[in-house]
Amino acid sequence: MGKLGDRARGSREKGEGWKVGPARRRGVLIGGAVGVVAIVTAGVVVLTSGNEAPASDAAPSGTAGPVAVDPTAVVTEYLQDLAEANPDAAGALTDDPAAAAVALRDARNALMPAKTTATLSRLDPTPAGAAKTGGTFAMTWTLRPGKTWTYDVPFELTKAAQGWRLHWVPALLHPKLEQGQRLVAATGPADRPAVVDRDGKPLVMAGQAGNKPAEGNPAPLLQSAFAAQATTAKADGFAVQRADASGKNLETLYGQDEGSDGKPLTASLSVATQNAAQSAVDGYQGKAIMVVLQPSTGDLLAVAQNAAAGTEPKAFSGLYAPGSIFKIVTATAALEQGLATADTALPCPGSDQIGTRTIPNENRFDKGTIPLHQAFAFSCNTTFGRLASRLPADGLVKAADQYGLNADFDIPGLQTEAGKVVSATGNDRLVEDGIGQGDVQVSPFGAALMAATAASGKAVTPKLWHGLDTTVAKPYSPPSAGVLGAVRSMMREVVTTGTGKAAAGAGQVHGKTGTAEFGADGQANGWFVGYRGDVAFAVLLEGANDSNPAVSLAAKFLNAIH
Repeated sequence: MGKLGDRARGSREKGEGWKVGPARRRGVLIGGAVGVVAIVTAGVVVLTSGNEAPASDAAPSGTAGPVAVDPTAVVTEYLQDLAEANPDAAGALTDDPAAAAVALRDARNALMPAKTTATLSRLDPTPAGAAKTGGTFAMTWTLRPGKTWTYDVPFELTKAAQGWRLHWVPALLHPKLEQGQRLVAATGPADRPAVVDRDGKPLVMAGQAGNKPAEGNPAPLLQSAFAAQATTAKADGFAVQRADASGKNLETLYGQDEGSDGKPLTASLSVATQNAAQSAVDGYQGKAIMVVLQPSTGDLLAVAQNAAAGTEPKAFSGLYAPGSIFKIVTATAALEQGLATADTALPCPGSDQIGTRTIPNENRFDKGTIPLHQAFAFSCNTTFGRLASRLPADGLVKAADQYGLNADFDIPGLQTEAGKVVSATGNDRLVEDGIGQGDVQVSPFGAALMAATAASGKAVTPKLWHGLDTTVAKPYSPPSAGVLGAVRSMMREVVTTGTGKAAAGAGQVHGKTGTAEFGADGQANGWFVGYRGDVAFAVLLEGANDSNPAVSLAAKFLNAIH
């Protein structure tokens, strides 16, 4: 009776531990009886090999391979060859010997197993005359101490002129492998998200080389904050990956989270909102900064700064003269002190001498006598300078406190300063403070906090993390509901009929524009702060000399997040 397997075995390559061994024969009979090389019990064949030297009997190049008329014999022999690290012999038992041998050898060279075990779990019955059958075997790789990888592999057998053969597909190595893909080993953990946004999108990846920004580098201003909180992957991780022809990891098949420190941290940021904010500031030619908060939660949704504005995180602690956006505070103080209501008629001349200060409107526009809400919408410096002159020395400080401009927060990973508003040292300074041109200072972060407070009607605690609390070192309390109702109405009018009309097409936007002079040459920064629904924002354009570009930039951002 003929035999299967009387052939030369290929030698193992140095580095994989293969050795040239003495030739030996295995008596696997064509009829399916299995001799000394396999144990057959209850339909299960278990074939195991460690680091012992296998027999070496590879068939001469170009031969058709062994002949077998029995499916059990051919699959048993294939599993034996897998276990004994003989890819040429195993490949010869498939219908594509060359491709199978290359793939099997590549997998062993990549994974460098200390031991392999192949177990026939199921072989379908083969009716007389059938030319196809199938089954399942279990493949076990002992990759290193404590790391044993086992999985099931479905297979198909077909009958051809030379006998039964396994149908070769990459899935015979692993059921998820497709054409053009291979198994690779990562000596460290596969890159994994170390920080994700509120929707689970990656912000920071942890890998063998440490932490790095996720693709596209979302929120570059926050990367240092992320790095301060995120843990790095452990160096002793191990993973088996499914990779494409270029080596790109498509999926981690074994070792997922091996060497990692668990679940990623979740930041309050929204990648979609962040991308919209970054796109808006990047589209501006000058220096642009934007901060976006969610009023209901205090979540920091986005912080963006373009290249022209530099890499220093000015958004969080850069203090600037607020200009007319500070009229939100001045209006609040006037309402609380009973100096006016939103409908009180007040003069808005083109220029006004208040104490020793001459206060002009922009381009000296003159509106005559108009209600306070219109003076707010048109941003009448003369009206608000006159109101400020009637306030007590600490009137603006108390109102600013209610918007969080003097509050203090300890946000893990961030250094922030909302603003600096102190009691005026004299009436002239009080007048200048009232139009945001005196000693008062606000950061873009503080301006967004002011807008978020106006929107929510409560003290907002800004957050960068879900699961890491912000410590409120100095709390604040918001204005009364009645005062905030009037302020919100005036902020809406700014957009419908006032200086913020460029944002009218972006929905129910409430806002306040501002320009603030700085330096000796008369240059000015442009501001626009406000909210729409549950999104509060602050835009600062350094040296813009006008607030209109800030309004347009905000509208671009808001339209992008509809």
